[in-house]
Amino acid sequence: MDLRAEWLEPDGLGGFASGTVSGERTRRYHALLLTATTPPTGRVVLVNGMEAWLEDASGRVFLSTQRYTPDVQYPEGWRGITGFSRVPWPRWHFDCGIRQDILAGRDGEGTILRWRRRGDGPDRLFVRPLLSGRDYHSLQRSNDTFNATPRIAAGNVAWQPYPDQPGIVVLSNGGYAQEPAWYFNFLYAEEAARGLDCVEDLMSPGVFSFDLVAGDGVMVFRTGADLSPSADAVAARVIAAQRKHSAARPPLWLAADAYLARRGSGRTLIAGFPWFTDWGRDTFIAMRGLMLATGRQAEAADILLAWSDTVSAGMLPNRFPDAGAEPDYNAVDASLWFVIAVHELLNVTASAPDKLAPSAGDRLLAAVEAILQGYATGTRYGIRADSDGLLQAGEPGVQLTWMDARVGDWVVTPRTGKPVEVQALWINALHIGAAWSSRWQALEQQARAAFLARFPDPDTGGLVDVVDADGVAGRLDRSVRPNQIFAVGGLPFPLLKGAAAGVVDLVERHLLTPLGLRTLAPDDPAYVPHYRGDPRARDGAYHQGTAWPWLMGPFVEAWLRVRGSTPEARAEARRRFLAPLVAHLDTAGLGHVSEVVDAEPPHTPGGCPFQAWSLGELIRIERMLAVSGASEPMLALETTNGR
Repeated sequence: MDLRAEWLEPDGLGGFASGTVSGERTRRYHALLLTATTPPTGRVVLVNGMEAWLEDASGRVFLSTQRYTPDVQYPEGWRGITGFSRVPWPRWHFDCGIRQDILAGRDGEGTILRWRRRGDGPDRLFVRPLLSGRDYHSLQRSNDTFNATPRIAAGNVAWQPYPDQPGIVVLSNGGYAQEPAWYFNFLYAEEAARGLDCVEDLMSPGVFSFDLVAGDGVMVFRTGADLSPSADAVAARVIAAQRKHSAARPPLWLAADAYLARRGSGRTLIAGFPWFTDWGRDTFIAMRGLMLATGRQAEAADILLAWSDTVSAGMLPNRFPDAGAEPDYNAVDASLWFVIAVHELLNVTASAPDKLAPSAGDRLLAAVEAILQGYATGTRYGIRADSDGLLQAGEPGVQLTWMDARVGDWVVTPRTGKPVEVQALWINALHIGAAWSSRWQALEQQARAAFLARFPDPDTGGLVDVVDADGVAGRLDRSVRPNQIFAVGGLPFPLLKGAAAGVVDLVERHLLTPLGLRTLAPDDPAYVPHYRGDPRARDGAYHQGTAWPWLMGPFVEAWLRVRGSTPEARAEARRRFLAPLVAHLDTAGLGHVSEVVDAEPPHTPGGCPFQAWSLGELIRIERMLAVSGASEPMLALETTNGR
């Protein structure tokens, strides 16, 4: 049991509860009530945590764990933890005979906390909620404006700490005593390790008390002002719904559901917890595993339809900002990944037409056509089909590919020119468009011929990373990066046949780790082996060696296409590639897959502990290794090319 591992309980609106197994809050994002005021954005932290303890004649036993500056841990409730489980929701067992459950209700029901006494342990429970009322990226310090004045009705309590933030309601089946006090200088270890502000003050307005001999202690943290609901009734409803949902879906599918959230009257996918919202590129990559492979075709269609309405000059936004500002149109590949997602949705729903209305299909295809047209004729940031049919992209000072780290004016991996994975996406998109519009056939064939002529690197046996690099005709960026794998795997229609084995061998030899592909070969002078330090250091390492688990999906697919999807090959792939990822589910973000890991052993996880496309690709890997036919798309491409 790794006490540092993190649990997550999403609310379906972009908000969530989260923390560590030990109970110590190590991030500014760990909270019992973190809500999205404009779902899924506008996130604010309202209930950061709690101080919880038991009392009897023999004294006081703490259940909670806190850390204060300079580095003092008190109390140390983690010492009493004898067991922890994460399914169907986080549950702790303490040696004093207490069981603690925390689970988030959906769509505004709130976060449920329940304590149950076993045996003859202490029978009086006391809980002090620790409150703020701040943007989830910020921190609170003690101040004179926090309003701790309560409204109390039928044992339930409400506060309005700040006038511009939601009100906080605590439903409880216990008693309450108003005893306001500031708790100073909480230290968040993960924030300190990331070189960020890491100290916070929290207000505790009072103390809740429960007689555990009489029954379970129950609290519900939620937003609003309504003090009429019964804590027991709300908890019973949420627990019953969670049990029913958990019984109906496998654990990985339950984890996938965490990323599905509301946006307005529709749905969206959260790119990662705790700090990402919904991003275009991440959405279209992740949904193949999170949605299409788990039977959520209807929700996938809703998401793609919502995004289709945002096409502008052939581009889709890469990000919806937190503050409700205009979306960012700054990715060359997001729109192309949208085309791939539409293609795969239409393939999945072809045998189940009730999953997608004809009008929806027409709207999606119209968006695809608009993307191809915009890219072919030219759009923002120099994105256009060049005279050789390949897709040119980039201008000085911008980062358009998925390798998009930037620190101030420093674009770490600009990759201006014709990046290899962008060409694979572009040719796949043209091939998909040509299936219903012959106007794209000639451009596809031209781009394909140029790709096969210009990208193979005879010195490495793989592919060049960027052709016409920095916008200079004929200049090559021959860095050994994982982007070349998309010419063989990860997309419906691979571009290489005989040369595919060289690409896979090169990537396996230089870039493969147990938990993902490195973003740069270790013998490159720019290679950074560890993802750590302040923001500049981490962003400088982000795509300069750091390994990404989501890239294992394209790699495994490419590996199977080269070696053949035989039972023996799949068994080897399960042992070598799937097993380490499955083991990773019990570390970092429990039940999920991290955003990144160090390029070198022990491949320490970093970034978001709960990352949508990482989990989505694990689900795809599991599926492709459980069934035959992983090489069928290559056969399909060879057939359609023979028109």
